Amino acid sequence: MQKHQTLTDEQLVAAYAKGDNNAFDTLLLRHKAKLFNYIVSMVKDGDLADDIFQETFVKAITTIKQGRYNDQGKFSAWLCRIARNLVIDSFRQEKSECAVSADGGSYDILNRAELSEGTIEDQLIGLQIESDIRALIDNLPEVQREVLTMRFYRDLSFKEIAELTGVSINTALGRMRYAILNLRRMAKEKSVTLTR
Repeated sequence: MQKHQTLTDEQLVAAYAKGDNNAFDTLLLRHKAKLFNYIVSMVKDGDLADDIFQETFVKAITTIKQGRYNDQGKFSAWLCRIARNLVIDSFRQEKSECAVSADGGSYDILNRAELSEGTIEDQLIGLQIESDIRALIDNLPEVQREVLTMRFYRDLSFKEIAELTGVSINTALGRMRYAILNLRRMAKEKSVTLTR
């Protein structure tokens, strides 16, 4: 097990996929504290966090053993994504179990989702979408990323963007158009949802 300490996560995953169970033990020891704390910060319940933590590693083991793990990202980020999805599933299940049927009763016009406060599930989904969008934006060409950031995150007009970047308004508009087209294309390729 000592020799595994010097290996990268990707090397450990590859070794585990070939049958080296000690490699997975090293991965577990390396990531368990951070992952557990991440889950607890979302669910605020130690027992539920423990269940989700275990289920996360079961899913990781299954995926690796089936040869479906692809190491295009960091192993720890992949684990966090599995955990986040399991947390969202847990909240959905809890929500559906607590749902009260309105069948046979009168319709309450004030009992509508848009009039209620957002749930933790809505917040998690919103954070996930925002995170996914920021990751896609980071992959845009610099000039497109610059215009998009100035427009949506700094709320600048296209005239202001054109002045700051030293280009015409039409060029700024064109860069924004291509940025949005590229974001849609990348989102489709990576199966990322851009809206709730």
